[in-house]
Amino acid sequence: MPQDVSRPKPPPSIAAVCVYCGARHGRDAAFTEAARTLGAGLAGRGLSLVYGAGDVGLMGEVARSAMAGGGRALGVMPRRLMEMEVGKRDLTAFVLVDTMHERKKVMFANADAVVALPGGAGTLDEFFEVLTWRQLGMHAKPLILVNVEGFWDPLLALLDHVVAQGFADPSVRDVVTVAPDAEAALAIIDARNEQGA
Repeated sequence: MPQDVSRPKPPPSIAAVCVYCGARHGRDAAFTEAARTLGAGLAGRGLSLVYGAGDVGLMGEVARSAMAGGGRALGVMPRRLMEMEVGKRDLTAFVLVDTMHERKKVMFANADAVVALPGGAGTLDEFFEVLTWRQLGMHAKPLILVNVEGFWDPLLALLDHVVAQGFADPSVRDVVTVAPDAEAALAIIDARNEQGA
């Protein structure tokens, strides 16, 4: 007899947000501004930041803004990246792990939602992993892409292409919420929390 496997329920409210983003600033100043706005906005709402513990690039910007706003931040850093990503120790909590897999697991487990700012291969790796888990029904946490200056347009076009070519169900696009900027991402979180209240 087949076992009844129910889909996970979304968290009743969002208290901690996992942010994936670049360890570089990128070429557009709007990326840095979005990171600062997101960090400050999370702090202003009393929401915890969960991120990769770097003090460089957009990672450093979002964390510094969150902490400067009186917020809480959990950083998770693999030992081998301590020097490269300049592990930020002045956080509410700092966790050292041995592998990238552990980093991603600890970050995701400690968050109720995921927000992806612009970033490179690491950001893509993190985002696609949680998107895959969502598609497989392993979680129901909101996934928000902050599409600053259309940064994620090529990724969204790729997802549409994957669907059009029959390699994914159209629902894969439904689980990704696109926000044009950090303020819009924060408004999505606000609306989610108001629904759960």
